[in-house]
Amino acid sequence: MDTAQMIECRYYQKLEDGRVVCLLCPHHCRIADGKVGVCRSRKNENGVLVSEVYGKPCSLAIDPIEKKPLYHFHPGTTCLSIACTGCNFRCLNCQNHEISQVSPNESSYYNLLPQAVVEICKEHHCPGIAYTYTEPLTYLEYITDTARLAHENSLWNILVTAGYVCQEPLKDLLPYLDAANIDLKSFSDDLYMKVSGGHLQPVLDTILAMHNAGVWVELTNLIIPGVNDDMQMIRQMCRWIADNGLADNPLHFSRFFPRYKMNDISPTPIHTLKEAKEVAREEGIRNVYLGNI
Repeated sequence: MDTAQMIECRYYQKLEDGRVVCLLCPHHCRIADGKVGVCRSRKNENGVLVSEVYGKPCSLAIDPIEKKPLYHFHPGTTCLSIACTGCNFRCLNCQNHEISQVSPNESSYYNLLPQAVVEICKEHHCPGIAYTYTEPLTYLEYITDTARLAHENSLWNILVTAGYVCQEPLKDLLPYLDAANIDLKSFSDDLYMKVSGGHLQPVLDTILAMHNAGVWVELTNLIIPGVNDDMQMIRQMCRWIADNGLADNPLHFSRFFPRYKMNDISPTPIHTLKEAKEVAREEGIRNVYLGNI
């Protein structure tokens, strides 16, 4: 086991029987010695919860910022995109399941501690770092340390996330975040559990916490035919967004394509996306975009 794997996690509690309770996300996984939590990347090693992906990103790329998608945060610029394996959701339609739904030892990786990530970003003249592709909040210790150094070097920090995290750990990251795209998968707790294996309310809490902290927030809603394309539910979602002070923040309706465990569902009809856009505008959302079309 190399040094990066032995970084102790900051958000957990030890139990008397050798198990630990991870306090990073609402799953609150109780993890026996030698086992991992739902995200697969946080492991109990002899009663100590360690991150197996700290300093071990599995993916690096330079992307246009619009790809995140962020349309109203420094458009026309690029960012260094970085990801580690792992996710605390089990989305049936996951677009990056090859790296999000695997253990760290099932993927190749780079050895890059936070300082090295910052140096790569500067070397390639990227004004910011995007923590993306998988669920960055599952390796929050790594991105917090990297984001702190990024700010010290006048670089932006961008989070692309499903937002499933407890509020106390999130508070440690918020001072270093500049922008985020949050995937609001639906406006139904039942659908969240059925499709992703989690709950809606913690995601809403994350959206509001970021917005209230001054982080620039854009939202993405992937519309899946027959799953979350009910226009009344979409209207309720848009009303919540507007009622909570985010009417000027971009909302991206994204087109679904067959993927992972949802290969039997057809792509989203364009007219469904257009109807959702009209519903959003009727509810006061002023910046609505259609993606994957």
